[in-house]
Amino acid sequence: MKKYLKTFLYLAILGFVAIVSVNYYVKSSTKKNIYYSIKRFPKNDVGIIFGAGINGNQPSKYLKDRLDAGIMLWKAKRINKILLSGDNGREEYDELTVMKNYCYRHGVDTTKIFIDYAGFDTYSTMYRAKHIFKIKKATLISQEYHLNRAIYIGQKLGIKSVGYSANKGQYLGYQYVTLREYLSRFKSFLNVLRNREPRFLGQEININGESNYSKEDKR
Repeated sequence: MKKYLKTFLYLAILGFVAIVSVNYYVKSSTKKNIYYSIKRFPKNDVGIIFGAGINGNQPSKYLKDRLDAGIMLWKAKRINKILLSGDNGREEYDELTVMKNYCYRHGVDTTKIFIDYAGFDTYSTMYRAKHIFKIKKATLISQEYHLNRAIYIGQKLGIKSVGYSANKGQYLGYQYVTLREYLSRFKSFLNVLRNREPRFLGQEININGESNYSKEDKR
């Protein structure tokens, strides 16, 4: 029994060191690519906004702030197109319809909005951005806690990525999601290492072609 406990302790220490090391590597290699102001912010053709929860037919505060930041960048001509990526896996929970209607109501030209209906996690979003939408450069729009991971995945998959921090005010559970991010970064590191394919891929959608925004969903 003592032998097993010692082995478990060694493995736990090894796991902890691995998680801390990976997090340090991911954060240190991407922090220079995160921007907090529109001043000197580089222009990109595409901005990617990640889903972050909805309340009925309204975006959560996390998601609203991401959408507001993306819309602001588009209106300031720092991005030309917006790719919305989120969870559309259940009829009763449809982030994408909420996201695209919000953009439409706030003045974004719908011919400049593209929809990724299978962005179930950050890795899937970035993988599909590369392989389905054929994006080579992108501005990633999210809260600060999430941007290191998103940028890291994008860069490793071959998308030249910068991040824009959508932080605005206080967020419910922000300390929890920041702590959970340590495990998420480690998981993403492993996903990149084994070149994981998302569950859903589908046909190519040309980001330079016609938008796949569904007009009948406007409201």
